[in-house]
Amino acid sequence: MKTALDKKFILNLTESFLSTWALMKASRMEPGNILTIILFLLCIFFYQRINTRLVQTPLCNNKHSSRTASIIAVVFTVFYMAVDYPNYIASLTNPLFRMGILTAVFLGFSILFYRVLLLLFSYTGNIQWVTDVLLDNNKDAVSASAPQDTESNLPSPSSFMHIVSAFYRKRCGLCCFLICLLGWLPYFLYQYPGIMTPDSVNQFEQLLGIIPYSNHHPWMHTLLFKLFYTLGYSLTESMLVGVSCYTFFQMCLLAFSASYFIGTLRYYHIRPGICLALTLFYALIPYHGVFSVTIWKDIPFAAALLLFITAMVRFFDKIRSWDLVVFLLSGMMVCLFRSNGWYGFLLCVPFLLITFRKKAKLVYPILALILITAAIIKYPVMNAFHVTQPDTIESLSIPTQQVAAVICNDRYLTEEQLSLIENVIDLTYIKELYNPTFADNMKELVRAGNQEYLASHKAEFFKLWLQLGLKYPGDYLSAYISQTNGYWYPDSYYLVAEAEGISASSLGVSHTPLLSGPLVVKAKEIAIKLGSMLPLYGTLWSMGVAFWVLIFCVGNTLIRREYQKLILYLPALSLVGTVLIATPVATEFRYVYFLIFSLPFYPIISMLPMTEPRDNQS
Repeated sequence: MKTALDKKFILNLTESFLSTWALMKASRMEPGNILTIILFLLCIFFYQRINTRLVQTPLCNNKHSSRTASIIAVVFTVFYMAVDYPNYIASLTNPLFRMGILTAVFLGFSILFYRVLLLLFSYTGNIQWVTDVLLDNNKDAVSASAPQDTESNLPSPSSFMHIVSAFYRKRCGLCCFLICLLGWLPYFLYQYPGIMTPDSVNQFEQLLGIIPYSNHHPWMHTLLFKLFYTLGYSLTESMLVGVSCYTFFQMCLLAFSASYFIGTLRYYHIRPGICLALTLFYALIPYHGVFSVTIWKDIPFAAALLLFITAMVRFFDKIRSWDLVVFLLSGMMVCLFRSNGWYGFLLCVPFLLITFRKKAKLVYPILALILITAAIIKYPVMNAFHVTQPDTIESLSIPTQQVAAVICNDRYLTEEQLSLIENVIDLTYIKELYNPTFADNMKELVRAGNQEYLASHKAEFFKLWLQLGLKYPGDYLSAYISQTNGYWYPDSYYLVAEAEGISASSLGVSHTPLLSGPLVVKAKEIAIKLGSMLPLYGTLWSMGVAFWVLIFCVGNTLIRREYQKLILYLPALSLVGTVLIATPVATEFRYVYFLIFSLPFYPIISMLPMTEPRDNQS
């Protein structure tokens, strides 16, 4: 017995030492810093507490849970070190020392993440604990009899709160909708008629007929913008009102998406206090307010994705006609409001068919209608209206950056390879233009060259890309990490929602605030910058953290063996995957705003006790 205890203690010391080493390197401490002693002691006590907790929680004390936590821990470690590892060995030149340091840090992070994951799973995977924390035991409506002020015969203050509480319980979704609009109203008044960046202005020029329609910015989104603009303009003959009509519609769409989600949580008896906290996440976090009035395709797309996956949650209980309508419309928007949405949806279809096979009579026709409608619009309809499709280079950002990295690193290319590249671009200024985190420079270089040659020789360029990748894998990997790290590395900060007003144009619309003044400007500036100042709160501004949360929730679902829930995460995973193979920018918040907007969905749903799909109910 004593020997077993000694082994556990030695193992605990070893794990704590390696984790301290990893944390020391990640936080840029020197080995002699007294805080390393504090970290070491904290790790010892923390790991002991976890061991005690796991003994009391059989759910996470088995091979299945350990295997799941181990895999995710290694994935998290790879994600973290892929960007940060050069800082750990910057002062070392000896290859053996460098490898030793990296190995120790890798083990330390893996152990740390593994232990933390097991601790979290011991709570989030425990259905009884989740039930006690999340679910409202008082599922019935609050009694209608409320305290009265006996002297005035009027409801007392406590009676008023009682009525408000009862109304919120009964109309949680409606309250969320109104609270969101109220929270975003100052942004609407300050940014009136809406925020329009160069992308927005380009779409505005299309709907005015100044330039031809293009699907570079989704055509259906441009038409939706045109619909509400035309409605507002026809009633008032004011371009500002026309633009503001679309902006207000977008606000309502986002608010409806959030309210549909919150209403679904109340349907599953999530506590009103938790629903209110999530409502405030949507209403008060500044980037939601800014994006609600920014005319980008990414915003309604984010609303559509949350509606789509929330409708699927409702399908697990019973299918109502209203939920089918939401599923249909949101599915079409996912397919048509971003190019990667179509590919992400196609990837999900086989799994949707399997998951909802017991409800095929209701779900299959809707899926077929989404696919057929989207395909008809994307191909014959767009061709009939002469809608220009994005050019070839638009979807080749990652390969273009990787080949450019090889050239800029002065790697050897054969005369044939060099000639093939020079048929497309002029290499004179490539080193000056190449930016490892921003592909637009290289894309513009291709557009200024001979893009038609690239389009007509795709097989040759694919072979070139493959050959260089096999010969210079380090350059390719480094270029890929630089081009994508903002979406999966959790320690990168990117100023979000700083856009204001309307980009300069001669179209007749300009920023015309209805709420202004130095106090308003300063309040907005502070609200946006707080994400870079406050710990914990700042994680809500990190795309990498949101991605890690998504992966954790997948792991929690596996721990609980609720495999039918995996379909709820697949749309976001597939969409993030499409971003990671085609993103032109390493850190662009709006490209994964769909993930941020749905952020509360994933942990709540991963913990929510749900019934298995039952027979069709309409």
